[in-house]
Amino acid sequence: MNTIHLEELYNRHIKPLSLVARMRLVKLIMQDLAQPMKNSAEPPKRSIMELHGLGAEVWEGVAAQDYVKQLRDEWESRP
Repeated sequence: MNTIHLEELYNRHIKPLSLVARMRLVKLIMQDLAQPMKNSAEPPKRSIMELHGLGAEVWEGVAAQDYVKQLRDEWESRP
């Protein structure tokens, strides 16, 4: 539908409506336009907790205190 047809539609059918009816129409149009946004391919919201335990196998058999001591020793030996 081109612009001329839309203007004609507006002038013939929408403009004569009361202000309240036009506002309801605007609300309906906005709700209709919002629907594709809700159903779009937007990725779902993620939680940091999904990463819980990820990479745990890397740390198997490593004592936390020994690891921290090793890091501190490395820091102190740097120039």
